[in-house]
Amino acid sequence: MADPVPGELPFLPYGRQSVEEEDIAAVAAVLRGDWLTQGPAVTAFERALAARVGAADAVACANGTAALRLAYAALGIGPGDAVVVPSNTFLATASAARHAGAEVAFADVDPDSGLMGVAEAEAAIARARKAGWRVRALAPVHYAGQTAQMTGAAGLAALAQAEGLALVEDACHAIGTVDLSEGCETPVGAGRAEVEAGSLAVFSFHPVKTIAAGEGGAVTGGDPALMARVRRLCNHGMMRVPEPGEDFADPDAALDAEGNTNPWYYEMAEPGFNHRLSDIHAALVLSQLGRLDRLIERRARLMALYAERLAPLAPLVRPPALVPWCRPAWHLCAARIDFDAALDAGGRTRSAVMTALRGLGIGTQVHYIPVHRQPYWRRRYGDLALPGAMTHYAHTLSLPLFPAMADGDVDRVAAALERVLS
Repeated sequence: MADPVPGELPFLPYGRQSVEEEDIAAVAAVLRGDWLTQGPAVTAFERALAARVGAADAVACANGTAALRLAYAALGIGPGDAVVVPSNTFLATASAARHAGAEVAFADVDPDSGLMGVAEAEAAIARARKAGWRVRALAPVHYAGQTAQMTGAAGLAALAQAEGLALVEDACHAIGTVDLSEGCETPVGAGRAEVEAGSLAVFSFHPVKTIAAGEGGAVTGGDPALMARVRRLCNHGMMRVPEPGEDFADPDAALDAEGNTNPWYYEMAEPGFNHRLSDIHAALVLSQLGRLDRLIERRARLMALYAERLAPLAPLVRPPALVPWCRPAWHLCAARIDFDAALDAGGRTRSAVMTALRGLGIGTQVHYIPVHRQPYWRRRYGDLALPGAMTHYAHTLSLPLFPAMADGDVDRVAAALERVLS
């Protein structure tokens, strides 16, 4: 990105990584050390992440998409199965299920929050079963930093348990978000012990997320056996020592005369992937994890300012709709704008608004085009009617949100938005 011309204000993208000197020092230490991959930085990050989210274990991997692929594979999801995915998400939540050979049962979302609820999930399950699919899992997406409602009688975890489904929480937007349901404070990613078919959460550490690895992801969960399978699948499906309760397939080749594993020996229990995270990336994200609370606090402050500064623009512009069951670690400021009303009043289309804002030095984005409208899925399933997802899409515009923003930058964005919409 070019430096601003003297006297001009810097460009504000919709998101930007936050890299400090301690992060650079952490990466440099790895580069000067003995391990660039499969070393101690990865192990240290996995342990720190598991502790931060209250999970029994965490497996670091190459990116959030890899995390989704590992989660679906570890749960045994494959051809003949179906996964329920909200249409308001990034492409990967659905495409990772398809890579596993499964069908995708797209669910509608609340038009204001963009989140899938129990009613939307139940409707998708019913459509899938009518099509003859074997529904195996729910994949709720914790959008923009807020969670779908997970706990309690009206929660998706209870629905998964009642229907005998596994749960894959796409928490790529929600590192640090806390579930407040039923009077408890449960970090997203801790795992849902009540879901007997299996419960995993996945994270992304892309640069626009709250903490960044450059590219990176992770799977977390509370079931040691399930997490052991995730770890094995992440590294080609191979193991050097048996998992608890398992034996080597060929103990004569595996063990020396004293019963110790031969130093060269490994065996492949099942086909896996090379989805490993390098120590270079792990060092960066581990350093950033240490200041996660500060980054979340700054994002919360900016979101509070947005709520205040956008209030005079109502009802044309509204801040993101808040849900009562979580304390969000905000990833996006997905404002809701009535572009139809703006156009009817002699204003501009969304495309023209985005172009005009960019001309004023403000970057925006749309999260997301509903996945069920993408050409691949339309060819596969036809035109689905998911009005909540379409309404959310029509009215959303992500405004700049990243920790390096000054308080005055929110004023600048709000003033530019008012000017452009007028």
